[in-house]
Amino acid sequence: MELPDFSIALPEIFLACAAMALLMVGAFRGNNSTSLVSWLSVLSLIIAAFLTQYEFRETFVTFSGLYKDDAFGVFMKILCLGASALAIIMSLDFNKRENLARFEFPILVVLATLGMMVMISANDLMSLYLGIELMSLSLYVTAAFRRDSVRSTEAGLKYFVLGALSSGLLLYGVSLIYGFTGTTNFDVLAQVFTTGEEEVGLGLIIGLVFLIAGLAFKVSAVPFHMWAPDVYEGVPTPVTAFFAAAPKVAAIALFVRTFMEPFGTLVDQWQQIIVFISIASMILGAFAAINQKNIKRLMAYSSIGHIGYALVGLAAGTEEGVRGVLIYMAIYVVMNIGTFACILAMRQRDGAVEDISELAGLSKSRPWMAFLLLVFMFSLAGIPPLAGFFGKFYIFVAAINAGLIPLAVIGLVTSVVGAFYYLRIVKIMYFDDEAEGFEPVNRTLSIIMTVSGIFVAFFVVFPSPLLDSAQAAAAALFS
Repeated sequence: MELPDFSIALPEIFLACAAMALLMVGAFRGNNSTSLVSWLSVLSLIIAAFLTQYEFRETFVTFSGLYKDDAFGVFMKILCLGASALAIIMSLDFNKRENLARFEFPILVVLATLGMMVMISANDLMSLYLGIELMSLSLYVTAAFRRDSVRSTEAGLKYFVLGALSSGLLLYGVSLIYGFTGTTNFDVLAQVFTTGEEEVGLGLIIGLVFLIAGLAFKVSAVPFHMWAPDVYEGVPTPVTAFFAAAPKVAAIALFVRTFMEPFGTLVDQWQQIIVFISIASMILGAFAAINQKNIKRLMAYSSIGHIGYALVGLAAGTEEGVRGVLIYMAIYVVMNIGTFACILAMRQRDGAVEDISELAGLSKSRPWMAFLLLVFMFSLAGIPPLAGFFGKFYIFVAAINAGLIPLAVIGLVTSVVGAFYYLRIVKIMYFDDEAEGFEPVNRTLSIIMTVSGIFVAFFVVFPSPLLDSAQAAAAALFS
């Protein structure tokens, strides 16, 4: 039996060891170590990102075919690690003010990120499930982290119950696929379908449907989105920021790898399902957010819509479509991190503010923060020349080139509808009578929102690094 090459999985091994070491530090030093553990967690994620880039040479498969390291995985892992590190940094001041400063939080984020990295490199339906569960179990606890809040506890319980249901659906799909093909390995599955050894029967298609259902829950795509608005609203804001970025990237990466590699030749069987989920997510995300008064709930519906746009690229089933998905998710992460940095900075004397109406007159009391939030809202709406416009541009072009013109048209229409509720926030900030003033913005949050705003505003000037990296990552799936 061939021995596994542990060096290929060095970032994951390092992160697992770091999480255990940090847990020991926190256990022995108590909650007084929260700040130390948080910064050490950030350092661990940065080192893991360096190792991910440094260790990468070419495509490698190890652990008896369970794990794959390639350019696609490197691209998505660095996105996840960066988003997770920023989520921990953004949580420091908030958790201290809200009496939530406990050392377990950053460790849970590190463990969830480890699960995401396993998901991204999964080359077998078994390792896929292990990665999902490692991420999900950490997220369930993180969602219910505010134990003295009924709303937070309810959000955590709802997320756990529906998550367990989605895991059952996914496992049932995996069992059907294994039953009809005799394997769970991605490379063997791809070979079976390419050579035509296995007839694509009804049982296999049903297995694919259940697999898609399980993965759709993780990205909160319609009709498996029901947990997202309540969880986003109920959990602490730094947890919402984390949920809106890193887990979505990992789940989309898993979606793309699973359906481009083992089931790439079956695009005719799964494409119509992805198209339906994409259209439903874009429509719900555009219309359901219009009447929302809570900004975190609005961002939940916004994320559902954006996942719908990302799935447009997957539905194309081409290298160009995958490239569009990667560009879109990179821009999506930056836009969301910047927006949630602004939301975390929305504090009055009475505490954190979540009601959209209380943003009235923000342009007068905090002009820089209002301007940055305007940039993020315009970018989320897809207004040129901001980064969000180019994210949508690349996936719509890929859909048109793949012959999915109606899907691209629906995406354009829902973008116009969705722009309404983003522009409503801008209108409230700049044209409504001034409400109670906000407290000074924390320096860390100010830096995060400013850097994110600069990326979003000036992406058009220097897009080459992201475009080239996304092209190389997409090509790795089709080599």
